[in-house]
Amino acid sequence: MLKEKPSLARARRRIPTRRLSGALGVEIGDVDLSQPLHRGVVDEIRDLFNENVVILMRDQQLEPQHLVSFIEHFGAAEPHPLGSRRGLEGYPQVMALENKPGKLGARNDIWHSDISYGEVPPLGSALYAIEVTPGRADTMFTNMYAAYESLSPGLRKTLDVLKAIHTAEALVREVPSRLSVTKAPPGVEHPVVRTHPETGRKALFVNPWFTTHFVGWTVDESRPILDYLTEIATRHENIYRHRWQVGDVLMWDNRSAMHYGVRDYDDTMLRFMWRVTAAGDRPR
Repeated sequence: MLKEKPSLARARRRIPTRRLSGALGVEIGDVDLSQPLHRGVVDEIRDLFNENVVILMRDQQLEPQHLVSFIEHFGAAEPHPLGSRRGLEGYPQVMALENKPGKLGARNDIWHSDISYGEVPPLGSALYAIEVTPGRADTMFTNMYAAYESLSPGLRKTLDVLKAIHTAEALVREVPSRLSVTKAPPGVEHPVVRTHPETGRKALFVNPWFTTHFVGWTVDESRPILDYLTEIATRHENIYRHRWQVGDVLMWDNRSAMHYGVRDYDDTMLRFMWRVTAAGDRPR
């Protein structure tokens, strides 16, 4: 078991919290993101984020600048590199996710880590729920620390030294009308197992949407192992399924989680959210 950092021991539980599931996630109480946050509170939220992979703060009433200010405690707020979603006027880094009559929301029903095809993938993202249809369009998250730790020592040893190619080709092929590019940028290499820069823990860093193959392997040789790793990562006991409520702000760690948007809605079921993404670091 990972030894607890001194900062975690010092800050623990000054803010009320509630576990969201056995796999990952914590709800944080008594935090109003529309107000400036004291440095000590920010430090505690960061510790809880690093410990739990997903953090949730309910009953928020925010303007775009509040969401940007919150995410920038973690990293610079950045727009989608391929223009996947429109930004708000005056806030290009705040993406609007909308489902309404005549405008069916974009698909997100595949397990993935955001923008893993980038040279420097994001640290994480926060979603703010402004309008929801209760019981629809849940979002699922899976713990990639736990996925790695559940593997045999032999397989971990093999994966520890591998790199994989990540590319946006599937995104460009499937949803070209949403993007600002017509051709996918060149694929990039990332370690199959990345070490989290703040916790020091190892997590799988592959996903079925953007990861195509291992470096030095063919796609056909890589696919059975990549499929197996997805199967391990997405076992029921490794997943938290979030049921959205108006006022929710939920943030996930893109370095140690995959996520999946459940596609159980049509265009009659209203949904409107803002999303902001924090810049990350090069996987190592």
